[in-house]
Amino acid sequence: MLALPIFLAIASGFVIVGVYTERKVSAFMQDRLGPMETGKWGLLQLFADLLKLLQKEDIVPYAADRRLFLLAPAVIFASVFAGFAVMPLTPDLQGSGAVVGVFYLMAIVSFDVVGILMAGWGSNNKYSLFGAMRSVAQIISYEIPLGLTILCAVMICQTLNLQEISFQQGIYAIEPNYLFGLKALGIDVSGWGGIFAWNVLRNPFLLIAYVIFFICTLAESNRAPFDLPEGESEIVGGFHTEYSGMRFALLYLSEYAMMLLVSFLGVILFLGSWNTPLPNLGPLRLADWTSGAPGTVWGNLTGGFWLLSKVYLAVLLQMWVRWTFPRIRVDQMMYLCWKVLTPASLLLLLLSGVWRLLMV
Repeated sequence: MLALPIFLAIASGFVIVGVYTERKVSAFMQDRLGPMETGKWGLLQLFADLLKLLQKEDIVPYAADRRLFLLAPAVIFASVFAGFAVMPLTPDLQGSGAVVGVFYLMAIVSFDVVGILMAGWGSNNKYSLFGAMRSVAQIISYEIPLGLTILCAVMICQTLNLQEISFQQGIYAIEPNYLFGLKALGIDVSGWGGIFAWNVLRNPFLLIAYVIFFICTLAESNRAPFDLPEGESEIVGGFHTEYSGMRFALLYLSEYAMMLLVSFLGVILFLGSWNTPLPNLGPLRLADWTSGAPGTVWGNLTGGFWLLSKVYLAVLLQMWVRWTFPRIRVDQMMYLCWKVLTPASLLLLLLSGVWRLLMV
């Protein structure tokens, strides 16, 4: 149970770090300074914003459905943060060792669609409803290729337990790993560990699957170029237009927590989880030195360090994409999902299944 408060602290702390980082990253990419006035280098800007939100009145529109309006932020918040319950943080630290962790995660995260629709409908505002309907259509559509790419990794690993998937991608794997997953080459890299044992190199198709997974997670998180539900120039702010004060802050926190959650999932499924990227090269035992055995303090410290480092790099990539690509049209969004990503994901799932059969 120690893992749950740790994950809550990480997710809450990430909002402080993530919002400031995104402001600075966007400023760097647009050749400006970003926050500079509140505290040294603008470090206190987020705390000033939180203080402002705490003092704002919690307004409920007169014509709104009061119950739906008030409950929606809690539903979204709970569905996002419940996903952290099955995440492994280190070889020995995990919230829940559920054997169907991947299935649970896909089910619970999908529930935030209900909260988004409640917020848009309960606001009794046509622009909020437009934003909610856009968001629901986008999230439900992109969950198809997202789920298929997750199944590709599950099929290769033959388990739904996230901790077991993590162990398979390092020097402590029980099943032998072959270079690029090609058993015919006869090059066993189980002792090498590092990046050679990660799922993106255990199967030649999983690197493509991760690219599709990453694109889908941008849509799941309503991040640009898939930020149609929050198109400020069209619908002011999307489903949360009518929210103010701490309820708006709760929705904002949930959005950044979703970014963190999907980055955790991508790292665990495809990028080696808490395993080190450094391989053993002959007498240079980099993987042994930078991993540490399970059950040891050094193993848990290094495991947490590598996992969080990879997760924050994935978040930085999301921010980079946001400030690089313009918002796409709704027809382009649906075309990409149903005519490009979904067929590609189905093909990858078929190839992964055949590959698993041939490589056993």
